[in-house]
Amino acid sequence: MGALHYRRPAMHHVTIHHEPGHYAGWPANYGMWNWGDQIVVAYTVGRFKPRLHFHAVDPARPLINTQSRSTDGGNTWTAEPFPGKTPGDRGLSADEHMIPQLHLSQAIAHDPPTPCTSPTDFTHPDFALMCARTGLDVGAVAFFYTSTDRCRSWQGPFALPNHNHLGIAARTDYLIDSPTALTMFLTARTNAESEGRVICVQTEDGGRTFKQISNVGPEPDPPGFAIMPSSVRLPTGLLLTAVRRRDADNHDWIDLHRSDDRGQTWSPLQPPVTHTGRGGNPPALTLLRDRRLCLTYAHRDAPFSICAKLSEDHGQTWSPPITLRDHAGCHDIGYPRTVQRPDGSIVTAYYWNDAPNSERYLAATIWEA
Repeated sequence: MGALHYRRPAMHHVTIHHEPGHYAGWPANYGMWNWGDQIVVAYTVGRFKPRLHFHAVDPARPLINTQSRSTDGGNTWTAEPFPGKTPGDRGLSADEHMIPQLHLSQAIAHDPPTPCTSPTDFTHPDFALMCARTGLDVGAVAFFYTSTDRCRSWQGPFALPNHNHLGIAARTDYLIDSPTALTMFLTARTNAESEGRVICVQTEDGGRTFKQISNVGPEPDPPGFAIMPSSVRLPTGLLLTAVRRRDADNHDWIDLHRSDDRGQTWSPLQPPVTHTGRGGNPPALTLLRDRRLCLTYAHRDAPFSICAKLSEDHGQTWSPPITLRDHAGCHDIGYPRTVQRPDGSIVTAYYWNDAPNSERYLAATIWEA
């Protein structure tokens, strides 16, 4: 991975959701939010299928959307069923892991997301937004939910336009601009051979309409992709977006792009992570209270690690990798989300396993930077 890892002493691991016989995973597909020491992380739970080492979930069983809540800064967690409506009561953002008979895309044909007709106050103190999708292929449909009670209930699903692309595979990545304006980063399918590229869209009417304002980065060469953005806004107004990348030779890394004009145009920075291991992993980019940047991700080559890097110069340069956790049983790990507590501690949530044939579960590392 380039520079050697080093381990921070001030850290500990906690379990968020570990259920015998089940597979809990992919928090980066859904989101993580915090209000002081109250933290909510969303993910999905299916049946574990031990004979499969990677994505070891039984595709013939439904995946169930779940969220866990902590009121003590991530030290303890309580699981909750997803408190919102899903089309046909199907699992969100997981068609690629289920047989066609269980796909959300089939239910949406008869129970589609509806337009958002009432404007949302994005600056409500208890606001959260979650993006969702059907699958990853051509024709993928995206939509979103909103909450103004700290994820105790979700309104929606509200339709997102496809912006004349072949499909939109939305994961949660947004920046609040004003009570009625919000910038969202989505993955757009632009051809049949590539999973997609990142686009920047904005609403100025509380979520009733969205328009695409830019592409983030160049078009990847098929079958490579540029997907799963994670974005921050600096106090200067500068926007930074980290992107999961793969090239046509199946090399995986993390890119970083900046915008000085509210997302109208983008320029590349040096990749903060040049190799993320077998299969790659998405980034989680977090602006810390002291204005440093924190980038968390999984490295899917042995010893199968959850890692972090820090930047003190707006992403121009980065620290050596910090090993938050390592020696998982196999490379079926990661998809992190990260928040910072009021006391400055950092909470990084991810999915994990202890052995190739053991359950995948949601865990978190609480650490100091």
